Amino acid sequence: MRLDEYQWSRNPRGLHVASIFQTPPDYNRYINPRMGWVKLIAAGYEYVDDIEVFMSAGITPIVRLYLGRYGAGPFDAHWQRVTYAFARAGVKWFEWYNEPNLGVEWQEGFNPDWRNFDGVIVPLMENWLNFAEFVISLGCYPGFIPLAESDDLPYAAVPWMNAFMNYLADRHYERFRRILNSGFYLATHPYILNHFYQSVPGNPYQARPPAQQRAHEPGWHFEYPYDPICQRNDPGRTVAGGTPRTPHGDPVGLIAMGQYFNERAAALFGTQAVPVVGTEGGIFPFRGGVFQQDARYPPYDENNHAEATLAMFEWSARQAPPWFFGVTLWKEDEYYGDDGWIAPAIGRLASTPPILKPVPPLEVMGSPIISATPTPSGPGPIHGRADFHFVILGIGLESRWFFDTAQAYYNTFRPIVTTLPELIQYIPSTQSAAATIITLPETADVLRDALRMRYPNLWQDILIADDLERVRSELNTRVRRNLRFG
Repeated sequence: MRLDEYQWSRNPRGLHVASIFQTPPDYNRYINPRMGWVKLIAAGYEYVDDIEVFMSAGITPIVRLYLGRYGAGPFDAHWQRVTYAFARAGVKWFEWYNEPNLGVEWQEGFNPDWRNFDGVIVPLMENWLNFAEFVISLGCYPGFIPLAESDDLPYAAVPWMNAFMNYLADRHYERFRRILNSGFYLATHPYILNHFYQSVPGNPYQARPPAQQRAHEPGWHFEYPYDPICQRNDPGRTVAGGTPRTPHGDPVGLIAMGQYFNERAAALFGTQAVPVVGTEGGIFPFRGGVFQQDARYPPYDENNHAEATLAMFEWSARQAPPWFFGVTLWKEDEYYGDDGWIAPAIGRLASTPPILKPVPPLEVMGSPIISATPTPSGPGPIHGRADFHFVILGIGLESRWFFDTAQAYYNTFRPIVTTLPELIQYIPSTQSAAATIITLPETADVLRDALRMRYPNLWQDILIADDLERVRSELNTRVRRNLRFG
């Protein structure tokens, strides 16, 4: 299965309903801010009659089968009938189980721990596999269990996810590979705190003051913990940890758990791009006050929260990895108050058309052939003209800036524009690639050398962006001369 074969709105914006039994919902609360996802909580057949309304408005429903304190209970005949009813109504996306690393999801008095192999990991995985195969039999997509994205024991999401994936690799390797390639997606809960910022022009390490943040201007960073501020503060930090300050990982970012799952799934099961949807999360819309959960990053209030939320969705469409399909904001009654208050983010979204995400035709699974002789990933040698042309934008530059600056160049040569150099790895060795790299002076050598080491056959065309007007002039000159490269 390929990423582009998943059926959804291509609009990363989403909103989570306030509760179960809230039917019929106020559809305008989703339609007016131009949402592309709606997350529904179904304890039974409520919301079945609402599916057609959402889908006719271009809003893709995700249905979580609500279990209360269900623990690792079975996917029994009742839940099969409920799932079937929603599938008949047009739902493709389903979830089963929710944040099992928290005690509130289990029976009273039970303390879940990933080290409780027989009492926690085994029943969760065995029952989830039954759910997944039933959902796939209906032509729908099973969501893998979302975790509360904690880094504190015993709740830490990284060791929990490791326990899940190691069990599946040890006990159900081929079975899980078939599920991965049959409509699987990872559900995450990225409550990202204030782990975002907009850098000042030309300096990715300096954040703009909150009042100066503008959604449609460049410099946004939602790649935590891989953003420049975090890496300068704690070099080498990853979602998995990697530093003394992160002994249990650091999953509190928009795409963090999705990144971790994709890396582990690639290593264990041979995947190359597994879809991820944040089915709860976003930047929590505190009403009034200023919030700064992590002192390394700027604070936010309800006003720049609106700019950042719009920027988050646009970043998801333009700059996030191709496997990240968006996030449903937690939750409706936090954005629409009973007293008539509406979060400024809703108005900001309503006034701005959504940017649809271009989803490439990447296969979820990599090649099943394992060679005894390792071969370099990425493109092969160029013979004549390269088969693919990338424009790679370095840290501090964004695709919006490129399209504003180089529209004529793009229209003439139609390169693949990205801030993610790792996309090059998906070019097979039977084809070739060249890259026009536009980068700030301080990162030019590092980026050039890293690409040369990883993709020795990639032809590099470097443009130093020390003067953006000079870059504009150079690209326009290439168009007049019909020269793709300098």
